[in-house]
Amino acid sequence: MTVPDAGPQLPAGVTFRPWAEGDDLRLLELWGDPTDAQQHQDRAMLRPSSTGQSREGQPWARCLVAEDEGIPVAAAVVYASSVHPQRLWFYAETAREQRGRGIATALTAALRAETAEARSAGTVVTGELKTRFAVVPTELPETPADAASHLVENPADHPAAAFLAGQGFAPLQRSRRIAVGPGVIKAPELDGTGLAVEDLATGSVELTRAVAAFYQATHGWDPAEMTVGRAQQLLLGPATGASGAVVLRSAPKAQGGSIDAFAISYTPERSEDPTDVLLGWNPELAAADAQTAAVSLLALLTAQYPVQLEVDDAMDVLAPVLDRLLASGHARVLLDTRIWATDAT
Repeated sequence: MTVPDAGPQLPAGVTFRPWAEGDDLRLLELWGDPTDAQQHQDRAMLRPSSTGQSREGQPWARCLVAEDEGIPVAAAVVYASSVHPQRLWFYAETAREQRGRGIATALTAALRAETAEARSAGTVVTGELKTRFAVVPTELPETPADAASHLVENPADHPAAAFLAGQGFAPLQRSRRIAVGPGVIKAPELDGTGLAVEDLATGSVELTRAVAAFYQATHGWDPAEMTVGRAQQLLLGPATGASGAVVLRSAPKAQGGSIDAFAISYTPERSEDPTDVLLGWNPELAAADAQTAAVSLLALLTAQYPVQLEVDDAMDVLAPVLDRLLASGHARVLLDTRIWATDAT
């Protein structure tokens, strides 16, 4: 989320219009390259508006572009999610030279008005919004001095925070991408322990059910409707880049062992970068057992090679373990993202 301005009135010479093909390239000329991986991902939210009733299954969305004397300088979007229906995603960005003029505030007000109209018509079920911004860059500068100038020690001091607070947003969640080094966790003994590690196809129904249950259970802060079908489409299907899966059982499957923890790789080939992994566990396990299973599988995954994984603070089974690894220098934060919402408590 790149935000910038505050002001109640639309500046003279500024007009709004719907997002059009080619606007991403036009705006890139003024915006420049994204400052971090989160901004790069969030710019992809900008899209043509949709009624949510198309055959292609596109969600309801409204996206506006602000032009100053005919030149695109800012854009903002809201769109619905079938997986997380409680809130709409929101993103706004203004060219650096245009910040402080109230353009983002006016765009937000216009989108809220369209959202209210859609809600009255029954097209969307909520008017609450959520957004996010990164406080740690993905790639640190070359020198410590440069790095220090890029880090934001207090997220409340981030340029986005003041704008969001003025729009009724408040902190909701922290999500981090963390790289764990090889050989830093003692791997469990498998022989004679009853523990069983097994490769599974990403199309496995058993795996898909485990993934859906885990996702549902760890998103109480942003309630999810993650069905088995959606889990296969959004987290395990070919389009996701999922390239393999491994599971940990308390006993071999032939002896009735169910999945205690799972890991899905999204890195098709070995590279110098840490393998991108989704690590989850059986939410029906007691917390201590779930942590043991998750850490055991993580230890096996990192026995020789580093991995990177995304963890929310709500994942209280895994987050404390990673915090200890970070404190000891055996892990590092690649990206630290803060999620804000208008109905955060």
